[in-house]
Amino acid sequence: MYLKRLLLRNFRNYLQSEVFFSPSVNFFQGENGQGKTNLLEAIYLVSTGRSFRTHTLSDLVAFGKRFFYLEAEFFRDGISQTLKIYYDEEGRKVEHNGNAYSTLHSLLGILPSVLITPDDLSLINGSPSERRRFLDLHSAQIDLSYVHHLGRYFKAMKQRNHLLRASSQAGIAAWEEVMALSASYIVDKRKHVVLEIIPHLNKWIELLSRGADPLSLHYHSNPSSLCEAEDKALVLQHAFKEMRPKEMVIGNTLVGPHRDDLSIQLGKKLVKTFSSEGQKRSCLSALRFAEWEHMAQLLEDKPLLGIDDFGIQLDKKRHKQLLLHLSHFGQVFLTSPLSLHEGLETSAVFRIKQGEIQDTLMGSCSPTQPI
Repeated sequence: MYLKRLLLRNFRNYLQSEVFFSPSVNFFQGENGQGKTNLLEAIYLVSTGRSFRTHTLSDLVAFGKRFFYLEAEFFRDGISQTLKIYYDEEGRKVEHNGNAYSTLHSLLGILPSVLITPDDLSLINGSPSERRRFLDLHSAQIDLSYVHHLGRYFKAMKQRNHLLRASSQAGIAAWEEVMALSASYIVDKRKHVVLEIIPHLNKWIELLSRGADPLSLHYHSNPSSLCEAEDKALVLQHAFKEMRPKEMVIGNTLVGPHRDDLSIQLGKKLVKTFSSEGQKRSCLSALRFAEWEHMAQLLEDKPLLGIDDFGIQLDKKRHKQLLLHLSHFGQVFLTSPLSLHEGLETSAVFRIKQGEIQDTLMGSCSPTQPI
């Protein structure tokens, strides 16, 4: 699969731009604040239905404008396809191949991608919610049933929390049953994803940091017995019932997959606590590349790969190792304020200034064109 064309209108500092990409390595170059990351953000939005910089869609509308519009043309399974996203203060419209959808979540799995950004350190240093989000987004892009169960679980939990705050037992067991069934699917999927990523993880930590200790992931369910239980739904229903008196005082559900966590260890030590900044960035890069490998294996196709601020994640030695393997990833999007990196072979270089693509050096694909 690869993204051929992207049309942007009133998106961040892009008022009107149409960009044609190479199916291999695309390099966005320009000084800070000119729009490199905004272009990568637009690609990520059409891929996942979300921004990696804000939770508020209105932040994406160009200053002084009322709406933004994105249109992507891409190839998958040998077929040309289109995605369109429109947003204004009255709502949003999402369309895939002429079919309208009600939510941006509907985009998940259509054009899968993996993204590496400087903010990825929050995966290690941040709260458990960051690590759950990593597992959820990865799982959602390879399994549409996961999206269904995740939405079903949180909708039922919202109803349960409402009853807890009202100190009402009426109907609460029915919502707990819905939660337990979907939670069972979520926990099983997360557990299998973690186990399947680990072999890819150690391949990449070895490539990036020769001689490093093995990198491992450990999934922690809540309650702790849930992960290994055969009948997870039954275990959760018992836990919900047992916790009701305490939760009615607090007004929130305290057990379930929304409280789970993922620990990342180098050797037998937690990366969060014992690793240097450089080791953390190496671990994160290995984790993202392992995520890409796992996704490519299951999809039998190569998802998109984006790297924001290319070069700052790794030291020179590890960066050189990455350059040797970059062509392995299919279509890649890189941003950097620097000119072309030594040793980096690209098919397309886009020089960006103030939300406009000033100059383009292309291989065998169409040139960038203004609208």
